[in-house]
Amino acid sequence: MDFKNIGLFKMINKKMSYLGQRQDVLAQNIANASTPGYRPHDLVPLDFKNSLAQEFRRLQPSPATRGASMKGTLPTDPRFRNPEQRSVFEEAPDGNAVVIEEQLAKVQETQLQFQTASNMYRKYSNMLKTALGRRGGA
Repeated sequence: MDFKNIGLFKMINKKMSYLGQRQDVLAQNIANASTPGYRPHDLVPLDFKNSLAQEFRRLQPSPATRGASMKGTLPTDPRFRNPEQRSVFEEAPDGNAVVIEEQLAKVQETQLQFQTASNMYRKYSNMLKTALGRRGGA
Protein backbone atom coordinates (compact mmCIF):
# COMPACT_ATOMS: atom_id res chain seq x y z
CA MET A 1 0.00 0.00 0.00
CA ASP A 2 1.33 3.43 -0.96
CA PHE A 3 0.92 6.13 1.69
CA LYS A 4 2.95 8.78 -0.18
CA ASN A 5 -0.12 10.73 -1.28
CA ILE A 6 -1.73 10.99 2.16
CA GLY A 7 -1.09 14.34 3.87
CA LEU A 8 -0.38 12.93 7.33
CA PHE A 9 2.26 10.55 5.99
CA LYS A 10 3.86 13.33 3.92
CA MET A 11 4.22 15.41 7.07
CA ILE A 12 5.66 12.51 9.07
CA ASN A 13 8.15 11.80 6.24
CA LYS A 14 9.14 15.48 6.15
CA LYS A 15 9.71 15.46 9.92
CA MET A 16 11.77 12.27 9.74
CA SER A 17 13.84 13.72 6.88
CA TYR A 18 14.48 16.86 8.92
CA LEU A 19 15.47 14.82 11.98
CA GLY A 20 17.87 12.68 9.92
CA GLN A 21 19.55 15.80 8.55
CA ARG A 22 19.74 17.30 12.05
CA GLN A 23 21.35 14.13 13.37
CA ASP A 24 24.03 14.44 10.64
CA VAL A 25 24.75 18.05 11.61
CA LEU A 26 24.99 17.20 15.30
CA ALA A 27 27.31 14.27 14.56
CA GLN A 28 29.51 16.63 12.55
CA ASN A 29 29.61 19.00 15.55
CA ILE A 30 30.70 16.18 17.85
CA ALA A 31 33.30 14.98 15.34
CA ASN A 32 34.81 18.48 15.27
CA ALA A 33 34.86 18.91 19.05
CA SER A 34 38.64 19.30 19.04
CA THR A 35 39.00 21.31 15.82
CA PRO A 36 40.40 24.78 16.59
CA GLY A 37 37.98 27.59 15.78
CA TYR A 38 35.05 25.30 14.95
CA ARG A 39 31.60 26.64 15.75
CA PRO A 40 28.69 24.20 16.23
CA HIS A 41 25.81 24.26 13.75
CA ASP A 42 22.17 23.29 13.97
CA LEU A 43 19.17 23.30 11.66
CA VAL A 44 16.37 25.80 11.81
CA PRO A 45 13.54 24.11 13.71
CA LEU A 46 10.82 22.65 11.51
CA ASP A 47 7.72 24.81 11.89
CA PHE A 48 4.77 22.43 12.29
CA LYS A 49 2.16 25.15 11.79
CA ASN A 50 3.77 26.25 8.52
CA SER A 51 4.14 22.64 7.33
CA LEU A 52 0.51 21.96 8.15
CA ALA A 53 -0.60 25.06 6.25
CA GLN A 54 1.47 24.05 3.21
CA GLU A 55 0.18 20.50 3.22
CA PHE A 56 -3.50 21.28 3.68
CA ARG A 57 -3.94 24.71 2.10
CA ARG A 58 -7.16 25.32 0.25
CA LEU A 59 -7.32 25.03 -3.50
CA GLN A 60 -7.73 28.42 -5.16
CA PRO A 61 -10.04 28.85 -8.12
CA SER A 62 -8.32 30.02 -11.28
CA PRO A 63 -9.58 31.19 -14.63
CA ALA A 64 -10.03 28.17 -16.84
CA THR A 65 -12.00 27.04 -19.83
CA ARG A 66 -14.82 26.00 -17.54
CA GLY A 67 -16.06 27.96 -14.54
CA ALA A 68 -16.09 24.84 -12.38
CA SER A 69 -12.38 24.13 -12.88
CA MET A 70 -10.06 24.39 -9.91
CA LYS A 71 -6.33 25.00 -9.93
CA GLY A 72 -4.41 22.40 -7.95
CA THR A 73 -1.47 23.30 -5.76
CA LEU A 74 1.51 21.24 -4.77
CA PRO A 75 3.15 21.82 -1.41
CA THR A 76 6.67 23.13 -1.67
CA ASP A 77 9.35 21.22 0.14
CA PRO A 78 11.19 23.74 2.31
CA ARG A 79 14.98 23.67 2.24
CA PHE A 80 16.52 23.21 5.64
CA ARG A 81 19.08 25.84 6.40
CA ASN A 82 22.18 25.13 8.41
CA PRO A 83 23.00 28.44 10.11
CA GLU A 84 25.90 28.80 12.48
CA GLN A 85 24.81 28.55 16.09
CA ARG A 86 24.56 32.09 17.43
CA SER A 87 24.70 31.65 21.19
CA VAL A 88 27.68 29.75 22.52
CA PHE A 89 27.63 28.21 25.98
CA GLU A 90 31.40 28.21 26.37
CA GLU A 91 34.43 28.46 24.17
CA ALA A 92 37.81 26.71 24.44
CA PRO A 93 41.03 28.76 24.31
CA ASP A 94 41.59 27.54 20.73
CA GLY A 95 38.25 29.05 19.65
CA ASN A 96 36.29 25.78 19.53
CA ALA A 97 32.75 26.30 20.81
CA VAL A 98 31.47 22.71 20.76
CA VAL A 99 30.17 21.53 24.14
CA ILE A 100 29.89 17.74 23.95
CA GLU A 101 27.21 17.52 26.66
CA GLU A 102 25.04 20.07 24.86
CA GLN A 103 25.42 18.27 21.53
CA LEU A 104 24.64 14.88 23.11
CA ALA A 105 21.48 16.33 24.68
CA LYS A 106 20.41 17.55 21.22
CA VAL A 107 21.19 14.13 19.73
CA GLN A 108 19.02 12.47 22.39
CA GLU A 109 16.17 14.92 21.75
CA THR A 110 16.41 14.29 18.01
CA GLN A 111 16.44 10.52 18.54
CA LEU A 112 13.30 10.67 20.70
CA GLN A 113 11.49 12.81 18.13
CA PHE A 114 12.47 10.41 15.34
CA GLN A 115 11.27 7.43 17.36
CA THR A 116 7.96 9.19 18.04
CA ALA A 117 7.50 10.01 14.33
CA SER A 118 8.31 6.45 13.24
CA ASN A 119 5.88 5.05 15.84
CA MET A 120 3.16 7.39 14.55
CA TYR A 121 3.84 6.26 10.99
CA ARG A 122 3.63 2.60 11.98
CA LYS A 123 0.47 3.01 14.08
CA TYR A 124 -1.42 5.03 11.46
CA SER A 125 -0.40 2.71 8.62
CA ASN A 126 -1.58 -0.30 10.66
CA MET A 127 -4.84 1.53 11.43
CA LEU A 128 -5.46 2.24 7.73
CA LYS A 129 -4.63 -1.32 6.74
CA THR A 130 -7.04 -2.62 9.38
CA ALA A 131 -9.75 -0.24 8.19
CA LEU A 132 -9.29 -1.48 4.64
CA GLY A 133 -9.50 -5.09 5.82
CA ARG A 134 -6.01 -6.00 4.63
CA ARG A 135 -4.60 -6.87 8.00
CA GLY A 136 -5.86 -7.71 11.44
CA GLY A 137 -5.09 -5.50 14.46
CA ALA A 138 -1.88 -4.30 16.11
